[in-house]
Amino acid sequence: MLSPGIVPQPREELFSVLVVDDHPLLREAIAGRLRSMGAGTVHEAASVTEARARAHAAGPCDLAILDLTLPDGSGLDLVSELRSLGWNRLVVLASSDDPYAVRSAFQAGAQAYLLKSASPSVVTDGVKRVLDGGVYADPTVAPLLATGSRVPGTDNTPRELSAREVEVLQLVADGQSNKEIGEALNLSALTVKSHLSRIGRKLGTGDRAQMVALAMRAGVIR
Repeated sequence: MLSPGIVPQPREELFSVLVVDDHPLLREAIAGRLRSMGAGTVHEAASVTEARARAHAAGPCDLAILDLTLPDGSGLDLVSELRSLGWNRLVVLASSDDPYAVRSAFQAGAQAYLLKSASPSVVTDGVKRVLDGGVYADPTVAPLLATGSRVPGTDNTPRELSAREVEVLQLVADGQSNKEIGEALNLSALTVKSHLSRIGRKLGTGDRAQMVALAMRAGVIR
């Protein structure tokens, strides 16, 4: 029995999590580590379809850990979808350290990017950082983010492109016209033309195909 005036310490609050990966052993290992960190409820899914069903049935969990390559769809699309449904802490656990994949994950709404080859301590650090409201990148991929969106121009001097310029270039690479790019980004065709002119000045070429090729080689667009 507690003595008068002594207030019991509250039990550490458990968190809920959704783990999405099509490899059962890896999914089980992640779930086990999360439970050891205090996860109370762990939902598991092996595909985009299963993840959607779990998400709609359980509502937003405190955390979601997702693979990018799933058998029935893109993990990036799932990140965007969960984000729009109110999931505020999303961790990508992927095999690829490709610069485009890393940047795309954060642009889609992820708070962390971890590699499947990461040590348990790195995974733990990343999860803790996200649960605390922060952002985390695996130490192996962090330098890719530090370089921003730099593309070597025709003179091989790296030039920094803005996030909007990267978006415009990606749509150019997808074969869209200035008018279509403007509609996709809610910009006027004239503004799109201005973006392309600025990109051209930075990269030293006004040729759309060459701009795209330079950005692809730098891993800024796919």
